[in-house]
Amino acid sequence: MAQVQIINKSPHLLPAYQTDGASGMDIRAWLPEPVILQPMERKLIPTGLYIALPAGLEAQIRPRSGLAIKRGLTLINTPGTIDSDYRGEIMVPLVNLSGEEQIINDGERIAQMIVSKYEKVEWENVDLLENTARGAGGFGHSGSV
Repeated sequence: MAQVQIINKSPHLLPAYQTDGASGMDIRAWLPEPVILQPMERKLIPTGLYIALPAGLEAQIRPRSGLAIKRGLTLINTPGTIDSDYRGEIMVPLVNLSGEEQIINDGERIAQMIVSKYEKVEWENVDLLENTARGAGGFGHSGSV
């Protein structure tokens, strides 16, 4: 298990896994007053969290499925990536895709964070790529079950 340094300027709990099998940790809004999101409106929601990821790790900020299906709240760019050299506050770019205003309250779980390893690549220029059964088939090309 990787050790990650964190500063929590909010009064809320640290991000935490809700079950033993969870891959994402819930993160909460840190708001001086509720934020109202009108239909199709988007705002950056502060969390009060700052992290220092070790090299080779990234954090992805993803929507919470319950907020998405029940209230139409999701993230503008998903997953949002936090690089190992970023030291600013984690801000969550929420958007309201529902037809009615949504209120975000202080301490509300607004997103989930997944920390994972990644590899850097080195490009190798070639004239021909190895062929596969799929080949150059695009979206939906692999068929349906």
